[in-house]
Amino acid sequence: MTEETPGFEEQPDVPSEAAKTPDDAAKGAGSADKAGPAAPAGDLEQVALQAQLDQVRTALNERTADLQRLQAEYQNYRRRVERDRVTVKEIAVASLLSELLPVLDDIGRARDHGELVGGFKSVGESVEAVSAKLGLQQFGKEGEPFDPLIHEALMHSYAPDVAETTCVQILQPGYRIGERTIRPARVAVAEPQPGAGAGKGEGESAASDEESGGPEEG
Repeated sequence: MTEETPGFEEQPDVPSEAAKTPDDAAKGAGSADKAGPAAPAGDLEQVALQAQLDQVRTALNERTADLQRLQAEYQNYRRRVERDRVTVKEIAVASLLSELLPVLDDIGRARDHGELVGGFKSVGESVEAVSAKLGLQQFGKEGEPFDPLIHEALMHSYAPDVAETTCVQILQPGYRIGERTIRPARVAVAEPQPGAGAGKGEGESAASDEESGGPEEG
C-alpha cells in the first residue's frame, strides 16, 4: 500500500501560451506589425524622393532660363553701348574736322597758286595727313556727273560737248567721313546745249541726202 506525502497536491500541466504575461503578448504583436508593412514604407520613400527630384529639376530649368535671358540682355546692352560709343566718337571727330575745313581750303588754294613752300608746306602737309588719319576724305572732280546728294551747284551753263549735267569746275572740294558727308562739293555745272540733239539730227539727215544724191522728187 502506497503512502502519500501529506501537504503536496499534484497540479496539472499549464500550457505554455497561458503562461505568457500580457507584456509578452504585446511585444509579440508589435514584432508582427513591424514585419508586415516594411515593403510599402520603402515605396512611399521612393515616391517622395522622386517628387523632390522633380521639384529640383523644375527649379533648375527655371534658373537656367533666367540665366539665359539675363545673358541675352547683357549682350544686347553691350552692343548698344558699343554702337553709341562709336556714334559719339564719329560725331566728335566730324565736329573737329568741320572746324578744320577752312584751313584745308587755304592749304589747297596755296598749293594751286604755288605758294605752298618752305615751312608752310610742311605744316600744311602735316595737317592734311592728320585729317586723313582721322578718316577725312576729299571728293569732287571735274568731269564727273552731277549728284545733288554730294554736289552743290553754284554756277550753271550749257555746253555742246556734254551728254548730261556734268561738273565742269570744282569751286570747293567736298569732304566726308565714311558714309557721312561733312560738306558737299561746290561746283559749276554744265548741261547739254538746248536743241543740240535736234540740230545734230538735221545735220545727219542733210549729209545722208547729199550722199544719196539729194532728196527724191515725187
